[in-house]
Amino acid sequence: MGLWSNIAREVQFVFRMGKTLRRLRSVSLDGPDTAADIIERWARETPDALAIQFEGRKYTYSDYDQAANRYAHWALGLGIKRGEVVALLMENRPEFLFAWAGMAKIGAVTALINSNLTGQPLAHSLRISDARHLILGAELGGNYESVLELLETRPVAWATGGAVAGCGDLDAALALASPKPMADDQRRGLKTRDNLFYIYTSGTTGNPKAANFSHYRFFQMAYAFTEMTRARPSDRMYLVMPLYHSAGGVCAVGQMLTVGGSLVIRRKFSATAFWHDVHQYEITLFQYIGELCRYLLASPPNADESNHKLRLAVGNGLRPDIWQTFKDRFHIPEIVEFYGATEGNVSMFNVDGKVGAVGRIPNYLSGVFNIRIVKFDVEAELPVRGPDGFCIESAPGEQGEAIGLIPKDPKKGLGRFEGYKGASETSKKILRDAFAKGDAWFRSGDLMRKDAEGYFYFVDRIGDTFRWKGENVATSEVAEVISVFPGVSEANVFGVKVPGTDGRAGMVALVGENPDLAGLARHVRANLPSYAVPIFLRLRTEIEVTGTFKHRKVDYVREGFDPATVHEPLYFLDPATEQYVPIDQVLHDRICSGAIRF
Repeated sequence: MGLWSNIAREVQFVFRMGKTLRRLRSVSLDGPDTAADIIERWARETPDALAIQFEGRKYTYSDYDQAANRYAHWALGLGIKRGEVVALLMENRPEFLFAWAGMAKIGAVTALINSNLTGQPLAHSLRISDARHLILGAELGGNYESVLELLETRPVAWATGGAVAGCGDLDAALALASPKPMADDQRRGLKTRDNLFYIYTSGTTGNPKAANFSHYRFFQMAYAFTEMTRARPSDRMYLVMPLYHSAGGVCAVGQMLTVGGSLVIRRKFSATAFWHDVHQYEITLFQYIGELCRYLLASPPNADESNHKLRLAVGNGLRPDIWQTFKDRFHIPEIVEFYGATEGNVSMFNVDGKVGAVGRIPNYLSGVFNIRIVKFDVEAELPVRGPDGFCIESAPGEQGEAIGLIPKDPKKGLGRFEGYKGASETSKKILRDAFAKGDAWFRSGDLMRKDAEGYFYFVDRIGDTFRWKGENVATSEVAEVISVFPGVSEANVFGVKVPGTDGRAGMVALVGENPDLAGLARHVRANLPSYAVPIFLRLRTEIEVTGTFKHRKVDYVREGFDPATVHEPLYFLDPATEQYVPIDQVLHDRICSGAIRF
């Protein structure tokens, strides 16, 4: 029975991968297709089909297309041309989708600005976009006002959804714009390889970078997700991830646009409202990220959490320690985990539910999806090279950096790396002469390991992994162990410098309700190698995250374990008692002076 089950699984895997490859190869880089064409197709073929639901409002595909046409005609009236950039700063709502679709119709590039940003990071994002115009959701007027004195050149701002001082009335302007389709000559010359978006990296360790994102890449990601989730017109996708990021704005949206399905949009994720919405709107799919799943598991039981029509959840970052619990508690029939990045060419899917795996590339497909794991020096933060000067591929089960081959042929779409706005930022992500002179590989920036069956497992983000006592410590693996301890709801692990020692000592910022620190000390010692046991604890009421729920670490690393800087409870794992004890200034000074030996 096991043999036949494995054969059936393999046949299903090959079938779905084959369909995905055929879909991807059906799109030409030099073709005339744009992301807006998908919306126009459904407006013609199923004009009355439900496209979007949001806060009691409903939009058909005909409504969607006409709203996008108004944006396109408005932009043309301002003289916005093909290749010009328009910045978009707005919370999740239908107008976000209308705006970028309208810009796509005329070949303009939409810079999708993180709606959580204010001050300098927001000013930086607007500045590097080179946008002359900004479409601003009135709900974020305060965010924009915070950067007015920081910008040397301000874009012309247009507010929708209410009045914002100093901004044009976009709603009034759109009401006067035509809802009719664009004339053929207004779209002549648009190419699938043209830039559709700038999508910004999350900026967990510095200023965001603007990644190029073409119409071709939109099709590539949308079609891949459509095949892997077997999306269909009857599906309803619950969208709580931010639209400014590729996970929500491309992967989730793209699945529905490619088949003419429906999007149910919420402004922001709410753990308390999640299952009510899933039940009320008869949701069949939702897109997750790992921390979202943890938030749902930490929530009290809800009558609707098993009373739903869900058939599948798709996302990334669902860690092994909660995978099965999440699936069982919420009665989710199927989970499709994936790995990928907005700008990267290293991507894969786990379509058969292998717990903990982020994807699979069996040996017989390694020539099609040319992704390798190479040995990595954590301290130098560079791949290891052998005596011949080339990289060394990691053995099965051995961690290393995941890299993806960039094709030499610029017309080849699979493996394409479109880079960032700015040549210097792009070059930093390319590894050259890795296995042969003249080859080029995209550096994912992630440590992974692969097993003998071709399953890939995420280990840690480069820069998060640190060395202590001569060993590599993966923060994600430490966090998994700590997160399952009773009373701990969230754990953010990082390394901090201790004077007089090599490497960095483990520290964890904890959120929980009076966790038993004596029990936690026993738990980590029993479940982690000695070098990975956290030396320091910091108790918090919440963990700072990015808009896509990634933990921010840079401030915690800088503040370290000094009670003069950190005004929250700090603890040290006393080597004499093997217990976590409070850190006061005296203990801090003893640690830093070397009076306490590790």
